[in-house]
Amino acid sequence: TSKNEGEKKPEMYELICDVKDIPDSIPMGTNPREQKLTTSVAKKIQTSLTNHVNLNFYLLNRGILLSAESVVYDNVENECTIAFSDPEVHGNVDGGHTYKIVLQNRHLLEKGEQYVKIEVLTGVEDFFEDLAAARNTSVQVQDKSMEELREHFDLIKNAIGNEIFYEDISYKENDAKRIDVLEILAIMNMFNIERYPLNVKSYPITSYSGKAMCLEYYIRAYKENENDQTKNPYYKMSKILPDICKLYDTIERNIGDYYNKSVAVGGKYGAVTGVATHKSGPAFKTKFYQNDKQYLSPNGFIYPILAAFRALVEENDGFYRWKKDPFITLDECGIDLASSTVDVSRRKGNNPNATGKEPMLWSNLFMCILFTTLTIN
Repeated sequence: TSKNEGEKKPEMYELICDVKDIPDSIPMGTNPREQKLTTSVAKKIQTSLTNHVNLNFYLLNRGILLSAESVVYDNVENECTIAFSDPEVHGNVDGGHTYKIVLQNRHLLEKGEQYVKIEVLTGVEDFFEDLAAARNTSVQVQDKSMEELREHFDLIKNAIGNEIFYEDISYKENDAKRIDVLEILAIMNMFNIERYPLNVKSYPITSYSGKAMCLEYYIRAYKENENDQTKNPYYKMSKILPDICKLYDTIERNIGDYYNKSVAVGGKYGAVTGVATHKSGPAFKTKFYQNDKQYLSPNGFIYPILAAFRALVEENDGFYRWKKDPFITLDECGIDLASSTVDVSRRKGNNPNATGKEPMLWSNLFMCILFTTLTIN
């Protein structure tokens, strides 16, 4: 797909800054991890910073990565202004430990004694999630690998043991397979009716905007139910997990047809920004079951639609179950779901990434599916 007119291209700025001049108000909501300053790594960073003999902190430390709307440098005042306008995608992406350690310990230093490297990226809003995941790989990989070592992913493995994609899921470091368990966890988070009750206006947008947090949720739920995993919502979800994966694939495969049927005179889903159309060569494949599909759709479209089907979930006899057949419901509502999603993308300036984060869309799609449960005789 072509770039929209006026769309910003990614740009990179590198700054070497006196630690005394670093503002204490850099947004931290974009950092996928909580900072633990008691670890051995954190203590080494602190020692490196406060070492009055070795004044090469900016060389020894990998620094701080920021995502921002814009960067302006004033040569006269020797001052850099960084604008953070969207808390969802602008702020500290990596280097949160370094930032907090600098703030807590710089009073021990003289001005001009230590410097820190700051890398600022602009124009990365459309792929911010991929950026955050890539730059925080070391911590995510460690957590993921440890969960696999502890056999905590057995809940998922047992639930999908008979599915054809069972061997295609990566659970640990350097396991090069086509499906990352983080994707499974993001999808499961969408259907956690304990975290997102049906009677509360709370929607699992984190599944789209922060997959690393979905791993945190899984770890937390496992620890909270350490003595009885049957109370774990991820265990309760096990009987419908295969259906959720099939539902994902069905949406992937049919969203284009749904949209094309939604307009009076021949829809053109392939012309929608963010959508790619298969024209030649190997066909596009669905994520889980590797079925052929004509269109490659952005997750910003797929995720809100899939998450809407949480409205069909209830707990019965200790497990999550469907109130009604989700596939029949998808056939009934697919046209409305697809057209509503693309309409929001257009109103957002043809921006699939902004679409995936739009609370009103998640709400409207959810209510569309919920309404079908109120019309059952």
